[in-house]
Amino acid sequence: MQKMPLGAFWSNGAMGDLTPGILRAVSAAAYNRPLGILRLIATFAFLVALLIFSRPRPVEVAIGFVVAALGEAIRFWAAGHLLKTKELITSGPYRYTRNPLYFGRLLILTGVCIMCRLPYYLNYVMLGIGLAIFFFYYMPRKERVEPARLREQHGDAYDRYFKAVPALFPTFKPYPHASNLGWSSDRMLRNREVWMLVGLVIITFVLLAKAHQLPPRPELAEPVLPKVGGVPTPEPASPSPVPGS
Repeated sequence: MQKMPLGAFWSNGAMGDLTPGILRAVSAAAYNRPLGILRLIATFAFLVALLIFSRPRPVEVAIGFVVAALGEAIRFWAAGHLLKTKELITSGPYRYTRNPLYFGRLLILTGVCIMCRLPYYLNYVMLGIGLAIFFFYYMPRKERVEPARLREQHGDAYDRYFKAVPALFPTFKPYPHASNLGWSSDRMLRNREVWMLVGLVIITFVLLAKAHQLPPRPELAEPVLPKVGGVPTPEPASPSPVPGS
């Protein structure tokens, strides 16, 4: 058996065919890591600012929590099916939308902004800015990059899935060729979705505590003395007890 030189194997053989893909993956990972860290810092700063300056009311916390909890339920469901970069996932919520994690994130963003009432309705202004970034930058960029990668990995199977299932908002008609893979707690833990759940619970409790802060009781407040000519009127002295009475 004739041996192929290592250099020829690397440049012209099987490894030569794999090299461009490997380099693309490495460069993409190197590019996405600082971008992911920056997004994480920006999201954390955004949430901290909302919590500090919010003036929540119980009814708004309740409405926002329902919306955010629905989003987290969808993400929790999806995280138990997702195995990144290894399989074409078409089970669970992926039968109805290609991006259930992003759809759940959209609902969580909306719910948290409803819960965090700000003066002059600034929470809704921030929600509008967040939605604009999500729909006009984040999703278009994702739809440019991810379908090409998945099409390269899964071929015609992904093409059929791409044409049948919407990118974000779920369809009522499930994908007819969906796999019967069940929900897996192991996959959910690998995708670290439990931390999103913990964060949402903490945010909700903080906002509920702020919403139910009661004003001081009137009987415990300092007495206000009436003023006569700009000088406080002294309190009348209580009558002295009469000896022998």
